[in-house]
Amino acid sequence: MTAIPSSPETRPGSGPDTAGLHTSVLAWFEQHARDLPWRRPEAGAWGVMVSEFMLQQTPVSRVLPVYEQWVARWPRPADLAAEAPGEAVRAWGRLGYPRRALRLHGAAVAITERHGGEVPSDHAQLLALPGIGEYTAAAVASFAYGRRHAVLDTNVRRVFARAVTGVQYPPNATTAAERRLARELLPDDEPTAARWAAASMELGALVCTARNEDCARCPIAGRCAWRLAGKPAHDGPARRGQTYAGTDRQVRGRLLAVLREAVTPVEQAALDAVWHEPVQRARALDGLVADGLVEPLDGGRYRLPAG
Repeated sequence: MTAIPSSPETRPGSGPDTAGLHTSVLAWFEQHARDLPWRRPEAGAWGVMVSEFMLQQTPVSRVLPVYEQWVARWPRPADLAAEAPGEAVRAWGRLGYPRRALRLHGAAVAITERHGGEVPSDHAQLLALPGIGEYTAAAVASFAYGRRHAVLDTNVRRVFARAVTGVQYPPNATTAAERRLARELLPDDEPTAARWAAASMELGALVCTARNEDCARCPIAGRCAWRLAGKPAHDGPARRGQTYAGTDRQVRGRLLAVLREAVTPVEQAALDAVWHEPVQRARALDGLVADGLVEPLDGGRYRLPAG
């Protein structure tokens, strides 16, 4: 990553400039924040957690209908914990990366057993839940409980890379330098810091997008280091592309679709029909079994995990 500018005008934590950054982005967020169900008070910490699991690598438009169905069926962690993990996989539908459903089920079980069915507010306790990493723990603590944490998703990292560091894209993987910068940019006040986390994320999702960024609508365009430098093109490692057609992921998705729609165990022949290439199909099925997403039964039958 390019070194962070160190002049008084642009150095993070230098007082007026950081305060101005906060003021501009927070004012924009007040006017343009989307009305999303997990941002409403009635969503509670569980609704926030569910949304964070679903939104990983998945756009809001695809998440919304599944989220609404999910929280209607399982309004509390204990409701989900009482069901078989396969029901979580079934309800996950076509959101993709279905191991997230198993992890969310595992987190619900742990919350029920360890925390009396209430999503903990403490960052360390959140981080100790199965399936929850640094980002999700910080996001839930911040968005659900108003705690002061650096919440670094792809959108936030892109905003900080451009506005402060002066590069088009952040590194492929989050770096220690990015974490330091995020901590330096956090407002001192807890509620303001939580609002800042949501606002900077929304700015990256709606305006400072990966492609076709809309600088004319950006509240911090006048102080954006990348824009002021003439928008130099990305010169780091190539951006990772997302391919799907013909991959094992596609085959896994087709196999899971058959199992989600079935109310009884599925015969091998029904799974064989979803993909023409037997070696890839077998590899995908073996991967689903290894990941705990599919349970093999006697007689060459399969089902979603029962427990």
